Amino acid sequence: MDMHAHDRRRFLALGAATAASAAPLLTACGTGFGGGTKSDGSAADDVTGSFDWKRAEGRTVKALLNKHPYTDALIADLKAFTGKTGIKVEYDVFPEDNYFDKLTVDLSSGRASYDVFMLGAYMVWQYGPPGWLEDLGPWMRNSSATGPDWDQEDFFPNLLAADQWSLKAGAPLGRGGQYALPWGWETNVVAYNTEVFRKLGLKPAETFDELREVAGAITRRAPGAGFDGMYGVAVRGSRSWATIHPGFMTMYARNGLKDFTVEGGKVKPAMNSPEAIAFTRDWAEMVRKGGPPSWTSYTWYQCSSDLGAKKAGMLFDADTAAYFQAVKGASPASGKIAFHPGPQGPGGSLDTNMWIWSLGMNARSRDKSAAWLFLQWATGKEHLRKAAIEYSHIDPVRKSIGQDAAYKDKMRGFPGFIETFEAVVDRTRIQFTPQEQFFDATTSWAAALQEIYGGKNASSVLNGLAGDLASKVG
Repeated sequence: MDMHAHDRRRFLALGAATAASAAPLLTACGTGFGGGTKSDGSAADDVTGSFDWKRAEGRTVKALLNKHPYTDALIADLKAFTGKTGIKVEYDVFPEDNYFDKLTVDLSSGRASYDVFMLGAYMVWQYGPPGWLEDLGPWMRNSSATGPDWDQEDFFPNLLAADQWSLKAGAPLGRGGQYALPWGWETNVVAYNTEVFRKLGLKPAETFDELREVAGAITRRAPGAGFDGMYGVAVRGSRSWATIHPGFMTMYARNGLKDFTVEGGKVKPAMNSPEAIAFTRDWAEMVRKGGPPSWTSYTWYQCSSDLGAKKAGMLFDADTAAYFQAVKGASPASGKIAFHPGPQGPGGSLDTNMWIWSLGMNARSRDKSAAWLFLQWATGKEHLRKAAIEYSHIDPVRKSIGQDAAYKDKMRGFPGFIETFEAVVDRTRIQFTPQEQFFDATTSWAAALQEIYGGKNASSVLNGLAGDLASKVG
């Protein structure tokens, strides 16, 4: 059930030699890197005159897509795009198990088998520096290429910024080239079983200490209240980068902690600060006392399924992971799942980490004009509104859809969803430091978390991790 992307996102880290050999060839193409007012030789400069949806009529765009509800909504609406533009769309859909392997191999080969593709915002850090991604900034700024209805200001600004980067390790997001467009996203919050909370007299946790207490209480008391085999909180634990980014990184950030610091242009590990060590020790203890029994194998899929099967009293993960269990008739727990922003950090922080499914353009595409019309339509108000209301394309990347009456009516059937979304949307951003070694670094971090969970000394494990990463990232 590939409902949304997470732990199954296996990222194929091609060797540095591959990236290095591809880089000179690709960056020599003048793809418009940088996000300044000049487009720097972008193909967008070739589009002149008044905006015209039919300007690429008769052409074909090839898309590589991940199996996902967003993709289902897109494919169902493709006739509208072809009718509007006269452009045919050919597409391949791969399951998450091998989607990023396929995309990475294709991009690194320089074959340009696909003009457009789905990617996560984190992948910009891997695909951007070798020159595989088209800078979309010049297309967005060209009124001949982009129609006024696209309305860039309608995107949540933190989402647009997440796909914008200068390609320099440690440099903040929101500056430089726009290497992808936000399409659909997930904020990481708490979902809980209202039935077990009512029977045990529990309330959603407002602090991390309370979360740990509630998780332990459910594990101890739920079986005696008729919830056989239920444990407290489902969180990911497999040896994967995806274990770090949802609940763990959200609570980590709410505690004011950083993965890396940037000093003098150098990226330095910070997950071994005294405060980070204490937090990580507490997180591992929470999982031991209130998490899933086989936690070290847990991906988003197991976490989501356990909430739906009434095996977990809470889920601290993507809101969509709970949403798909809460849909009427989707699981034994549907109708008994509510949403909450999750514990606040010191000072009331609701800083939250996110995942964004984005759409990008191949820098080697042979028909960028048609590809841009497709990206513009797929991220536009008309398609995304239909996808959100008639299908399951949530969370919306556009403010107008988040406020749309029909969308709100649909989501009111999920207690706390809208209130939770509105509480965290402005505090949700990518909480990691952008750098090319992101996937390897976070996978190593997940392995360290497993060691601490297994009883090893948190300080020595995290100091060892930081020492190892210092030589790789810095």
